[in-house]
Amino acid sequence: MNNIAIYPGSFDPLTNGHVDIILRANKIFNKIVVLVANNSNKNNYLFSLEEREAMIKETFKNNKHIEVMKTTGLVVDIAKKIESKVLIRGLRAVTDFENEFQIHEINKFLSPDLEMIYLMSNKEQTFVSSSNIKEIFFQGQDVSSLVPLPVLKRLKEKK
Repeated sequence: MNNIAIYPGSFDPLTNGHVDIILRANKIFNKIVVLVANNSNKNNYLFSLEEREAMIKETFKNNKHIEVMKTTGLVVDIAKKIESKVLIRGLRAVTDFENEFQIHEINKFLSPDLEMIYLMSNKEQTFVSSSNIKEIFFQGQDVSSLVPLPVLKRLKEKK
C-alpha cells in the first residue's frame, strides 16, 4: 500500500507550527509531500510560490522522507497523480474547524476516496499563524522561536 500523505498549504511563510505537524505526520506515514499552493481566497502573498517552496526544501533538506512540491492546480489532482489517498490538515483551535469542514467536503466531492487526517497543534503553537508571524515581524518583534531559520533569513531580506 502506498503510504504517502500530502500536507497542502500556502505556507506564507512556513511556521514552526507547520513544521510540528509535518514531523508528527511523518511518524505515521512513510513519506510526506508538502504541497505549496496559492489559495484563491488569499492575496498579497509576501513570498512567491517559488520562494515558499525553496524555504521549505531548505528546512527539510536533511529529511529524505519529506518531499516539497508546488502547484497552481487542485490538491486532489496532485493526490491522484502521486497516488496518495491522504491529506494532512492541522487544527489550531475551534475557529479552524468550520473552514476545514468546508475543505473536507469539497475534497470529498472531487475525490471520494481521498481521506483527510487532522492533527491538533501543540498548545504552544495554537496562536501561531503565517499572518501573525508577518504582522509581528514587520512591527519589529522577534519571531526567531516561531519560524525555521531559512524563513527567518528570508523575512529579514524582505524588511
